Amino acid sequence: MSTRSALGLPPFMRKGRLVPFLTVAVSGEVLYSAFEAFKGALMIPLQEMLGISQTQFGLLMTYVGLALFFYLPAGWINNRFRVRTIILCSLGWRLVTYLVLFLLDPPFGLMAAIAVTWAIVDAIVWPAVANGVCVLAADEDQKGRGLAMGLLESIRRFVEFALNGIVIVVLMFLPDATTTVMRVFAIAYTLLIVPMMIAVVRYVPDTRIATQARASHSVAALKGLLHVLSRPRIWLAGIAAMTVYWADINLMYVSAPYLQQVFHVSTAMSGAFGLLNTGLVAIVAGVVSGIVSDYVFKSSTRMMAVALGCVAVTCGLVLLLPVTRVMIIPILVLLIVVALATFLGKSVILAPIGELELPEEIAGSAMAVGSFLAYASILWGYNLNGYLLDSHASDPAAGYRIIFMITAGVTVIGCATAVILDRVNRRAAMRVDTVDGAADADDRTAADS
Repeated sequence: MSTRSALGLPPFMRKGRLVPFLTVAVSGEVLYSAFEAFKGALMIPLQEMLGISQTQFGLLMTYVGLALFFYLPAGWINNRFRVRTIILCSLGWRLVTYLVLFLLDPPFGLMAAIAVTWAIVDAIVWPAVANGVCVLAADEDQKGRGLAMGLLESIRRFVEFALNGIVIVVLMFLPDATTTVMRVFAIAYTLLIVPMMIAVVRYVPDTRIATQARASHSVAALKGLLHVLSRPRIWLAGIAAMTVYWADINLMYVSAPYLQQVFHVSTAMSGAFGLLNTGLVAIVAGVVSGIVSDYVFKSSTRMMAVALGCVAVTCGLVLLLPVTRVMIIPILVLLIVVALATFLGKSVILAPIGELELPEEIAGSAMAVGSFLAYASILWGYNLNGYLLDSHASDPAAGYRIIFMITAGVTVIGCATAVILDRVNRRAAMRVDTVDGAADADDRTAADS
């Protein structure tokens, strides 16, 4: 019987692991609390505060998306350095660059340069956060890992929901001071990084790094990365995850910005809906997704397939409805369903990789390769959406319609990929069971003789 079954709690909820788990999870949101976290409910106010257009914002997010090109070398770094060290250094860099961005009011060229440095750092730190969660959730069986990844997303979204909610409440009372309010809170949330760094130093434990007899740590880390790259199932999981994240990018546009530009809802009200749709829904989805993937579907891959299929169907229904004021309630309901399904998938976006039972020493590079594929859509998603909306400035509904069509098509592909991966996983599990059964039979025969 596994230790987990004996104690009745997932490993990461046990004494000695819960506080480190919460520290890793919260650090994974505080990193982004003063910029990326605003894009769901406060995208347009953020753009106004920075003095940039939708296309320029899309460009900044595309530069952040250059992390894609650094995920593979980041896999070596994650094998070579400990989770605590990586998270601590990343928090420090965000602190410095946020202060430059919000205190000096830099030109767009400097904003772009900062975004590129974030790309490099994010490529290193996000696999470390995901790996830290998987390490803390490690046990003899796999139950609990999907829940841990789901709770990671829920905790991050809860922090985002709370921080953005404060901003929106203030904006309701000061609707004519949007830029000032955004700048003040951006600086305040930047300063949250300081206590977060202290918590990381105190609570996040050391993790193993790749080693190999007669080889340096660097060579062992590189060999681990090459081994990971040769695993087809990691690539399948990454492609399915890519479609989830693409849908998540599009969700940021079809929430608050969609209501504000198509239905002309006020900034505060559209922000409140965006907070609900990309915050509260995500909190619920994270817990639900982890429990359902672990204890109902018995697989985060199957959970992802169902979620992607639901997104595709719901986006299709939105496309069938006329965009009129009379239809705003049905459309809002469908948008909430899109958000719920998207976050059900995103909550376990890298969990299928954690289920491959790779050695802890190379798990960091596996997460890096998975992240390389999963977040690839950031390279084009924001930029494409910004271009579509600026190109249809006179008729925003037409631009958003194209975004819905793209989302539906992409999630159909992702659903199919997840189904294929699930079948491959089942065959692999059957082969392992067959080998184990044969080994047990040989042991019994030897004992009898």
